[in-house]
Amino acid sequence: MIDILAVFITFFAVVDPIGTIPVFIAVTAQYDQKTKRRVALLATIVSACVLLFFLIVGEIVLTALSIPLPAFQISGGIVLFLFAINMIFGDSKPDEEIKSLQNSHKETAIFPLAVPSIASPGAMLAAVLLTKNSVYSLWEQTQTALVMLSVLILVYILMLLAGFINRIIGTSGASVISRVMGLILSSIAITNILAGFGDYYKLL
Repeated sequence: MIDILAVFITFFAVVDPIGTIPVFIAVTAQYDQKTKRRVALLATIVSACVLLFFLIVGEIVLTALSIPLPAFQISGGIVLFLFAINMIFGDSKPDEEIKSLQNSHKETAIFPLAVPSIASPGAMLAAVLLTKNSVYSLWEQTQTALVMLSVLILVYILMLLAGFINRIIGTSGASVISRVMGLILSSIAITNILAGFGDYYKLL
């Protein structure tokens, strides 16, 4: 039986629904309310498809390439840790992605909103690591997928409420929350690295 709360917190940290709000506001600033709702729905659907792809075939691809899962877990943990460090000390998620929008006015709602804002590299790695075939049953993997989709539904709801939420917390508030999520994510990353080394030595 998976720890549903732990899985939810993991996906909440790597997807960062709060940090997505300023990005959504920036990318849809010129649209009316009906179009904003359509963009939010499309971004959520695309993100779900991307993450489900990694959840379903991620380990299959690793097996085909003869990459042991502990190695991917260790490398994934390192990438997650670097991603977390960037969230804490570098540009926060909203700051970094809004800059991307300002640099190119031709960006669509899919980029950077769906990828990499919602379906982030960290979320893709988490989808693979939390559905290891050797550890989790099909039912447990299904539960993980449902928890992941519930986080995406939360993202969708927050995007619909983006205007109201932005007036309450502001961009600075979103940056603070994003950094807190980075701290949580760094702890999760170190746990993955240690678990990966443990699993690797068991294979020797």
